[in-house]
Amino acid sequence: KHTMKDLHYLSISELAKQLSTRKLSSVEIVQMQLKRISRLDSELQAYASVNEDAALLDAKRADQEISRGNYRGPIHGVPIALKDLIFTQGIPTMGGTAVLKHFVPKFDATVVTKLRAAGAVIIGKLNLAEGAMAGYNASFSAPYNPLKRTLSPGGSSSGSGVATAAGLCFGSLGTDTGGSIRFPASMCGVVGMKPTWGRVSRHGIHDLAPSMDHVGSFTRTVGDAAIMIGVIAGYDPQDSTTMPANPTNFATLTQNDITKLRIGYAEHYATEGVDPATAQAVASAVDVLGGMGTKIVNVEIPNLDKYVIAWRDLCTAEAFVAHAQFFPSRSAEYGPWFRSWLAHGKSRSAKDYILAHQLRLECNAVIATAFSKFDVLLCPAMIAPEQRKSDAQNYTEPMGEISAPRQRFTIPYNFNGAPSITLPAGKNHNGDPISIQCIGKPTREDHVFKVAAALEKTKIIYTTPPTL
Repeated sequence: KHTMKDLHYLSISELAKQLSTRKLSSVEIVQMQLKRISRLDSELQAYASVNEDAALLDAKRADQEISRGNYRGPIHGVPIALKDLIFTQGIPTMGGTAVLKHFVPKFDATVVTKLRAAGAVIIGKLNLAEGAMAGYNASFSAPYNPLKRTLSPGGSSSGSGVATAAGLCFGSLGTDTGGSIRFPASMCGVVGMKPTWGRVSRHGIHDLAPSMDHVGSFTRTVGDAAIMIGVIAGYDPQDSTTMPANPTNFATLTQNDITKLRIGYAEHYATEGVDPATAQAVASAVDVLGGMGTKIVNVEIPNLDKYVIAWRDLCTAEAFVAHAQFFPSRSAEYGPWFRSWLAHGKSRSAKDYILAHQLRLECNAVIATAFSKFDVLLCPAMIAPEQRKSDAQNYTEPMGEISAPRQRFTIPYNFNGAPSITLPAGKNHNGDPISIQCIGKPTREDHVFKVAAALEKTKIIYTTPPTL
């Protein structure tokens, strides 16, 4: 029997076994989780708001349903948290910006409707970098990395990474426009899954750059990621960009045979300027997959930095449009960094935007050519672990510095909408968390989950949860 002490680090599938057989009740789990949040979150600052009363009511309802034999599946009664730009009816959804401090949605986002239909308990809303970009608005807290306070928690879904790693929820949702799921998952030592663009509805989510915004999950295992994506994926008449159908039940994919898959490895791309331990973890993962009978394909991926730079003009222009009702009329309420981001977007000409768009298309073509030779690419998610910014709350670093090499493993797959999962791969010599990334062709989450699940069974993929 588990002691209450270590229950908070159970995987969703382990917890589901306990809840479905009524060895544990959802109410007990939610109470434990609320206690843990109140004990740790003043230090970690992951939560923007905690949904205490409603969560306990939902847990009680889940227990009643389960006891009557109406078990809804693996997240029934499980506490899940949401990045605070995902609409929750009657609960403030502030997007990390003072402009939205009093915004209370009149409806749930489609992903929330789907989570609730599957019986999940929404325990709270999580802090994020302002507008889902970078820097924190002075009205909000900047979360701390639970593995090491001096490290960045990763952004923009920082609260999602922190809460999932620290056992303050069993899984969470975030969004990713240029790395915002994959960076925090990497920095906090959890599994970050960005599905194909269009796999998950964006209805009821504050936009940053809609053509590159992806909704995805933070979990502690690959199987849990498959469960979460399986719940939130699917066609939504409210979002015309969603795909008509899901290919399959994601949760079953993690048991499948991988010997027919071709694994791509681009040595120069995966190692140039990359933290040596990260580069080594990727290379070891490729070797191990080769040993499992997959075909390893060595490919050249040219330097993508000139394409990655185009992301700034695209993202700022789309963000400016998304924030048009508040910017520039209420620009004083934005933090310095996000304000400069919106101002940059406002100053883009049609020519700037078209040139950037052409670079995006060219990048997509370069990636598609490489991917014609293999099914899943293995590469880093980050060039190196990052230190916490001392001025996280009032971050003013010039915008140009956020680009190119730092995001060469993330932005290209926001450009083309390809599915990607980030897996924790232990620590480097400084004791900082490192990760590897598996990327599939658009719509092929099945390949990504298979490879990730196979790697998770090896010694390369592991994480040591923080002792908190």
